[in-house]
Amino acid sequence: MSKKRALLSVSDKAGIVEFATLLADLGYELISTGGTKKTIFDAGIPVKDISEITEFPEMMDGRVKTLHPKVHGGLLSIRGDADHTKAMQDNDIEYIDLVCVNLYPFKETISKPGVTYQDAIENIDIGGPSMLRSAAKNHAFVTVVTDPLDYNVVIEEIKNNGDTTLETRKRLALKVFQTTAAYDALIADYFARTLGDVFPDKLTLTFEKQQPLRYGENPHQDAAFYRTPLAESNALAFAQQLHGKELSYNNIQDTNAAVNIMLEYSEPAVVAVKHMNPCGVGTGKDLFQAWTKAFEADPTSIFGGIIATNQTVDAKTAEEMGKIFLEVIIAPDFTEEARAILEAKKNIRLLANPAIQSEFDNAYTTTAVNGGLLLQTKDRGEINFADFDVVTERAPTEEEKEALVFAWKVVKHVKSNAIVVAKEGQTLGIGAGQMNRVGAARIALEQAGAKVEGNVMASDAFFPMADTLELAAKAGIKAIIQPGGSIKDQDSIDVANKYGITMVFTKKRHFKH
Repeated sequence: MSKKRALLSVSDKAGIVEFATLLADLGYELISTGGTKKTIFDAGIPVKDISEITEFPEMMDGRVKTLHPKVHGGLLSIRGDADHTKAMQDNDIEYIDLVCVNLYPFKETISKPGVTYQDAIENIDIGGPSMLRSAAKNHAFVTVVTDPLDYNVVIEEIKNNGDTTLETRKRLALKVFQTTAAYDALIADYFARTLGDVFPDKLTLTFEKQQPLRYGENPHQDAAFYRTPLAESNALAFAQQLHGKELSYNNIQDTNAAVNIMLEYSEPAVVAVKHMNPCGVGTGKDLFQAWTKAFEADPTSIFGGIIATNQTVDAKTAEEMGKIFLEVIIAPDFTEEARAILEAKKNIRLLANPAIQSEFDNAYTTTAVNGGLLLQTKDRGEINFADFDVVTERAPTEEEKEALVFAWKVVKHVKSNAIVVAKEGQTLGIGAGQMNRVGAARIALEQAGAKVEGNVMASDAFFPMADTLELAAKAGIKAIIQPGGSIKDQDSIDVANKYGITMVFTKKRHFKH
């Protein structure tokens, strides 16, 4: 029986010398290429150069070296098939029984600041994916390894059984096709971004598992957390968990929602979220003032909530936060004193990411639906009061302008139909996810209570009827911001003028489904 052969060609050389040593000890003849061959050879392990097998030199700066019938024939031949065996004999091809390949670092290359287009192109691997796919297709006979974490499993099975098991080869083949599919998706995404093609005819997305989750939205649902390979560093997936049990599916959803709202504000801000909706938002001259406003906005709903802030959490604020049960706090950082205070509560999760002080710049969001995916650009954009239209007889005061802009930034993150009652730097009442707008307004006004008087209201879409404005006026609202655009806008304008309310049309709605 001829000696088994292994072809090793890796960019990530972690563990390759040890793997090659063990394969050689198990009687494998080693074949390798370029830098991998040098690494193995320098370690004193016998190894053949790929050119000795193909009888062709590596050429074109290494672009062509393994794309050869003596490589792919040795990988794809069906053992025991007479025609395949004859073809191998006629063409002096020998079997290759194991392939160990990981790919050129395309992701790492395009992640570098200032990477050139040419550098990106040169790091597109051609031979590697071809060998992986050939070996994976013929996994009935060939073991294919693309992940250093699998080296030990492969060696142990060969030691114990003389070869890997079919079940292991199937699992390794699956990993290959997942790897090459993700690799190609990343390349396609790079080209699409380079060309500004946000909505390509063929959408290829890839995600990497961040962690398994204990369960999904409910305990009977399974779940895992994935992140995009090139996610911006300010994304939730790149936060470091400092304390507490692992995040749940709902924690991640709510924390992401809180961060998105918090990114609307450059001044010190605190956002409290429950079930994907804000229950309290506060801004101030410092974190403590922002926290106090967010807490006082709805001290009932904040219990068990998710907190996001764009400031380092200090001891004074941590003392107040620690007085109630909170699920998660995410911040740029925590002082040592703040951590000591909060970590005394074993169930709270503390997440730190310095980059969350800056705004996301990824182009779109995705939502899964049965049998498909919805893709849209993010609901981002600078809010400039000068772009709005004052449509009532009374114009807003400067204080009202500040409060209206604050409320407008919040309402776009509230599930539609959405109403926010606020004053400058603080939400007072939030009505979310109602089937009609007047219902959302009733909830927000009732929650605000006596604090409504003299303050502002924001609506994520126009008022189809004047009933919402009548309700707001009777409660004491003095300024309203809404998109406008209803055929009955004039009815609402007339009611506003009747009660001396100032009303602003933004000409842009913010539905959030």
